[in-house]
Amino acid sequence: MSATAAPHRVLSGMQPTGRMHIGHYFGALRNYVRMQEQYRAFYFVADLHALTTVDEPAELWPSVIAMVADWIAAGVDPERATIFVQSHVPEVAELHWILSTTTPLGWLERVPTFKEKSAQHPDNINYALLGYPVLQSADILLYDADRVPVGDDQLAHLELTREIARRFNHRCGKPVLREPKAELTDTPRVMGLDGVNKMSKSRGNYIPMTGDPEEVRKLVMGAVTDETRAYRTDPGHPEKCNVCQLHRVFSPGEYEAIWEGERTATTGCVDTKKLLAERISTYFEPMRARRLEIEARPGYVEEVLEKGAATARAVARETLGRVKEAVGLR
Repeated sequence: MSATAAPHRVLSGMQPTGRMHIGHYFGALRNYVRMQEQYRAFYFVADLHALTTVDEPAELWPSVIAMVADWIAAGVDPERATIFVQSHVPEVAELHWILSTTTPLGWLERVPTFKEKSAQHPDNINYALLGYPVLQSADILLYDADRVPVGDDQLAHLELTREIARRFNHRCGKPVLREPKAELTDTPRVMGLDGVNKMSKSRGNYIPMTGDPEEVRKLVMGAVTDETRAYRTDPGHPEKCNVCQLHRVFSPGEYEAIWEGERTATTGCVDTKKLLAERISTYFEPMRARRLEIEARPGYVEEVLEKGAATARAVARETLGRVKEAVGLR
């Protein structure tokens, strides 16, 4: 990139889940912080997406505020990144509808997410579950994002956005929408406390990123370890133990010695879990302190979101203007 070239624009969003857990941090937030230094970053809370499965409407806004507070505590800087709420930029709904008029039904029916969400919510298989990928595409295309952070397992979702943009541009006979490229991220899969499923709040197998040390200790002490180790004196199998796997993240220079202690029964599972709890609390201590500072400033997160929405809407209006002109709307 030349000294005068505009930085690439990157966009990513998350559904509002309230407090972030350590899986969120290593899977996304750490990359958010890195990318805001390299790109013009737009990060949004996907509250419209959340409506497809929301159970308690009263919990939606507090979840938005709690999540953004954790983002900022983790190092996402409102001065470097545009942070906003999806529904605060209503242009996304307009673009979603316009894109839906050119997106073949068959494309949506093949999306694995629709099948997964339908299985998870059999009593609420609504239109929005099917149209979900079109709204995702609108999220990306509305802000002229040319980079979208994804893991290998998400490339198919981004390719669908590229296909939707390509089909729309072909219909209009000119390049109206920018086709985004993948910003491949190395996101370690952080397993939950059950050692079987990916860390998830809905499954109750998570460790909050900014939890206090006592909360973290209680959760970690309840984690599943090496189920083949019946007694303290039995040799362990650290490669099968999720607690030992987490030490690879939180004890990077020592995990091999910790694993050897398990193999030789020099240490027990309780010892290994106590040490992990300490390491997690130490790792996130600066973020926990920052989170307390944010909580001591009533209205601060709302101010950040209001400013971010204004910036995002300016970009959105420009893109939507091109789109509406291209399809004949005045």
